[in-house]
Amino acid sequence: MTAGAYRPSYRFERAAIRRGAKIVAGVDEAGRGPLAGPVVAAAVVLPVGFKLTGLNDSKQLTAEQRDDFFQRLTNDARIQFGIGIVDVEWIDRLNILQATHRAMIEALRRLPAPPDHVLVDGRPIKGLPYPQTALVKGDARSFSIAAASVIAKVTRDRLMLELHAQYPVYGFDQHKGYPTPMHLLALHLHGPSPVHRKTFGPVRERLVQGEMSL
Repeated sequence: MTAGAYRPSYRFERAAIRRGAKIVAGVDEAGRGPLAGPVVAAAVVLPVGFKLTGLNDSKQLTAEQRDDFFQRLTNDARIQFGIGIVDVEWIDRLNILQATHRAMIEALRRLPAPPDHVLVDGRPIKGLPYPQTALVKGDARSFSIAAASVIAKVTRDRLMLELHAQYPVYGFDQHKGYPTPMHLLALHLHGPSPVHRKTFGPVRERLVQGEMSL
């Protein structure tokens, strides 16, 4: 099923609570696929039944809708959240999957109180020190994960705008580091920046080309 075939609910949060959990967190990431910039994760604990009409997987929302939900989620005292950021150096050192799990664990550790259960978007997090339920397309099925996806996405997009100010030739403000034709052309013309992921194919290939031209 596609993400559009789902609708977020509190079904999985309520199931964890029935099994004895008091604090149920949703966790999601943004930035696994780009060639540059950090991977960012967010963890969110919502009061079960909390209404945010229209909240969904961040990929199903416009930039304006994401910004609106971000403001509402991060400025409501009833909502707990934590953010984890893993930079390019660690992505290249570990690999993107391990770096993503590291960001998720960091986000969960930054919650005001440790969760009793975690709802994870996608596959299970290796080494997670909390009970977990992994949900394929969880950001379209769980309100907690959907909220986490919005906070992670908006946080990462804002970080990429900051990197655009430092390295404007790459157009990070447009593609946020993803391998668009515009980005690939800039990478070909200018070579990698310090915030490019050197272990990712197009960046690694450009580094090899640069070495061969010396």
